[in-house]
Amino acid sequence: TANFSEQVVESFPPDISTGIYYGWACVGNGDVHKMVLSIGWNPFYKNTKKSVETHIIHTFKEDFYGEILSIVITGYIRPEKNFDSLDALISAIQEDIEEAKRQLDLPEHRKLKEDNFFHLPEGKTVNDN
Repeated sequence: TANFSEQVVESFPPDISTGIYYGWACVGNGDVHKMVLSIGWNPFYKNTKKSVETHIIHTFKEDFYGEILSIVITGYIRPEKNFDSLDALISAIQEDIEEAKRQLDLPEHRKLKEDNFFHLPEGKTVNDN
């Protein structure tokens, strides 16, 4: 799971609904993977600040702190909600992941995986002019 910084969260469109989304994610110039994205307050953990958390559906060999994370949101799964237990939260997360996998296998979503957005020019980072 990768959490976006407060600065990035504040740059999201203010009218985007909280909830669970799916799409594609790429770390640096690496491969593009399926992802599930949570936008909101995470009521189970009683967060006081809005957060945007990306769960990339892939096992990485090492941490990628400090890397550029590029995402494309392609669909919406459900609204944000609170849970009675950690087990219920974990179960919902697993269901969200399975739904994301199903949706992202559809041709209209799969084609976005190859978008040029995910390919930074060699030697460039997003902050370069």
